[in-house]
Amino acid sequence: MGSITVIGLGPGDFGLITLESWEKLQKAEHLYFRTEKHPTVPFIKERGVSFSSYDSFYEGAESFEALYEAIAKDLVKKAKKENLVYAVPGSPMVAEKTVVLLREYAKTANIPLEIIPGMSFVEVLYSKLGIDPIDGMTIIDAEDFDQLPVDMPTGLVITQVYNDRIASDTKLSLMEVFPDDYPVVYIHKLGMADESIRTIKLYELDRQADIDYLTSLYVPAYRRQATFDISSLKDIVHTLRSPGGCPWDIAQTHASIRTNLIEETYEVLEAIDLEDGHLLCEELGDLLLQVVFHARMAEETGDFSMQQVIDEATEKLVRRHPHIFGDVQAADAGAAILAWESIKKQEKKERKSVLDGIPMGLPALMAAQKLQHKAAKVGFDWDEIEPVWLKIQEELSELKEACQEENEEHIQEELGDVLFSIVNLARFLQVDSELALISCNRKFKTRFQYVEKKVKQSGKDWSEYSLAELDEFWNESKKS
Repeated sequence: MGSITVIGLGPGDFGLITLESWEKLQKAEHLYFRTEKHPTVPFIKERGVSFSSYDSFYEGAESFEALYEAIAKDLVKKAKKENLVYAVPGSPMVAEKTVVLLREYAKTANIPLEIIPGMSFVEVLYSKLGIDPIDGMTIIDAEDFDQLPVDMPTGLVITQVYNDRIASDTKLSLMEVFPDDYPVVYIHKLGMADESIRTIKLYELDRQADIDYLTSLYVPAYRRQATFDISSLKDIVHTLRSPGGCPWDIAQTHASIRTNLIEETYEVLEAIDLEDGHLLCEELGDLLLQVVFHARMAEETGDFSMQQVIDEATEKLVRRHPHIFGDVQAADAGAAILAWESIKKQEKKERKSVLDGIPMGLPALMAAQKLQHKAAKVGFDWDEIEPVWLKIQEELSELKEACQEENEEHIQEELGDVLFSIVNLARFLQVDSELALISCNRKFKTRFQYVEKKVKQSGKDWSEYSLAELDEFWNESKKS
C-alpha cells in the first residue's frame, strides 16, 4: 500500500513555490501533474525534474466533473502500489476539485493522504487589487454556478475560465444576478511578468482576445435590490383553479367567497389588536390570498388581471400624493389629507350625492361612522360634543316610549337611532366605533370564559347558580 502527497505549484511565478513543495518535487519517485499548462513547468523541467501529466484526460472527458473524478480515481488506483506526489496549480486547498475528491476516495480506500500547504493565486489577488479578505470573499469554479447565491454580499472570485465557451456561460450565469454592464475585473496571467488586470463590463467578458487557462475573474460585492414577487402565489391559485385542480376552488365565484374576505379582514384586525407580529404576517398572507383569488377569477373572465390591480393601486397612490411625487407643497399631515381629498373629489365627479361611495356591505357601525363623516365635511354637524350627549338622551327617551307602545317596528327604528347617536359620540371622541365594539366583544368573551371555567371546576350545573353568584365570578374575572 502506497500513499499520496499533494503539493501546489503556486499562482504562476516559480519563486512562489514553497520550499517544502519544491523538496517534495525533487525527491518524488512518482510525480504527477494535473496539467502541464502552468507557468512554473518550464523552470521545473530545466532543473531536471521528471513527471507525468493528466493532460490527455482532458481530451476525452465529457465534463470537468467527469474529468476530475477520473483523475482522482486514477491517482487512488496508482497509490495502492506506489508512493506518489500529485502537483496542482496554485494551492491544493483553494478551488481544486481533484483534491476534494482525493480526500474522499483516499479515505474510503484507506490510503494515507498528506496535503502540503501552498500559495494560491488568491494571495496575489489580494495584493494586486488591494482587497482585505476580512471583508469576506467567495471563490467559485466557473463550472459551479448552480451554487451561486442570489445576493452577493462579498466579492466573488471565479477561477478556471478556460476558454470562450466557459467565459460565455459564466457571463450568462452572472447576468441572471448582476446588471449587464456591471464592472468586473478581468485577470490574466496573475503574478507573472506579462499579467493583465483590467476592469471591463460584464457583457464584454466573452469578447476578450486573451482568454485561456490562466484567466480568472473578480466580481466586486453586490447586493441586488429586493423586489416584490407575487408570482408564486399567483401560480398556485392558477393551478388550483385549472382543470384537474381543486374542485372546491374551481367552483368558487366572487359572491361565494365574499364572506371569506370579510372574515380574513377581521382576523387581520384582531392580530393588530393583539400586537402579535407573527400572527399579523400570517393573517396578511391570508388576506392577500383573497385578493389574488378574486383577481384570478376576474382574469379568467377577461375583466382584469392581478397586474392591473397592482398598477391601478400604484398609479392612484402617486396621483393622490402630488406633495411627494409632484410639485405640490404640504407642510403637515393635515395639508396632505386636504390634498388627498381634493384629488379624490376630482376623480369622483360623477357621484350625485355627498354620501355616495360607501359600500352597502360594510358593517353597520362602520357604515354609520362613514355616513356621519361625509355629512360633516359639508357642514352638517355640531360644533361641539355637548349636543351629542343631549341627542343620545333624546333617542333613549324615544326608545322607552316605543317599548311602552310594544310596537316592534317602532322599537327597532328607535333602537337604530340610539345606536346611530352612539356612533356619532364615538366620532366626536375620535374613537372607531367598530373597533370599540370588537374590543368589547373580545373582553366579554374573555370574562365569560373565566366564569365558564369556574362553573366547570365546581362540578355544578349552570342551573344550580343564581345570577348573583355568577356575577361574583364575573367580578373576579374583571379583577384578574
